[in-house]
Amino acid sequence: MDRESSVDAFIELDRVEKVFDVRKKTGFLKREVRRVRAVDAISFTVARGEMVGYIGPNGAGKSTTIKMLTGILVPSGGRLRVAGIDPSRERTRLAHRIGVVFGQRTTLWWDLPLIDSYRLMHRMYRIPDARYRENLDRLVELLELEALLDVPVRQLSLGQRMRGDIAAALLHDPDVLYLDEPTIGLDVVSKARVREFLRELNAERGTTVLLTTHDLQDIEQLCSRVMVIDHGRLVYDGGLAGLHQAGESERTLVVDLERELPPIGVAGAQVVKVEGPRQWLAFPASASAAPLVARIAAEYPLVDLSVREPDIEAVIARMYVERETVVPGAQSS
Repeated sequence: MDRESSVDAFIELDRVEKVFDVRKKTGFLKREVRRVRAVDAISFTVARGEMVGYIGPNGAGKSTTIKMLTGILVPSGGRLRVAGIDPSRERTRLAHRIGVVFGQRTTLWWDLPLIDSYRLMHRMYRIPDARYRENLDRLVELLELEALLDVPVRQLSLGQRMRGDIAAALLHDPDVLYLDEPTIGLDVVSKARVREFLRELNAERGTTVLLTTHDLQDIEQLCSRVMVIDHGRLVYDGGLAGLHQAGESERTLVVDLERELPPIGVAGAQVVKVEGPRQWLAFPASASAAPLVARIAAEYPLVDLSVREPDIEAVIARMYVERETVVPGAQSS
């Protein structure tokens, strides 16, 4: 299968829409049909080899977009191409070019050992034997799957199953990888391993990655670009720092002192909560925590501290409110 030579616009959406007809019973033998616009005239391009975060609150239209990109759903309007292929018209051809991990929906065979799922995919995708073995060995090592290969999928924990699904999505060397919450259910060490693996995959093989997540650290550590969708519309496309500025987001520094003291007074942060020796300080998400921590450690009897990242949904909600204020009468579908 020929590969695209162009590095530009590997994924293209031009005013793509998806409208669903929702039927509701209103009386005896009567039903009301309501049109719901899940995706509303979205346009963007993703270059080959980019790692892009695609985020938004629940129900914003993220999964609907990805389902159209994979050919599962047919757009109601607009133009959509992935590697020059129309997903809804050539879904089988596209399947060999993409890998998909849909959150908590597994692509593995529930009652079979994990290795049997991989063997089935070996045949389904017609992966050359040598390449299959090379890919499998590498994925098993990096995602720590050796002890799980003979375990039925139904007996795996959520985190184990997620690692198994990521491996399954990459066995056939896809050009594009769609990831929906890839680190859900993983502990801190496993999250770090998966992120490092994805960075290596992108660097070594130029795999294009579209990532949806509610974990800002996934975006910060993997993506140089983030797109925000809300109410089916693309409301932001740019760097993560710009997202924090647009949403005026804040991080929280949780400080444990040796004893109960008056609210901490340091430049660049404001105490928002005090409970005994523990205090919560809010500071801009775009600012570094290091100088703030250094000042507190120098002036106060510090026992422990931690930094909490801003909630993505809160950031997006503030962006959307601002957008409604700037553009009076804007419709939310």
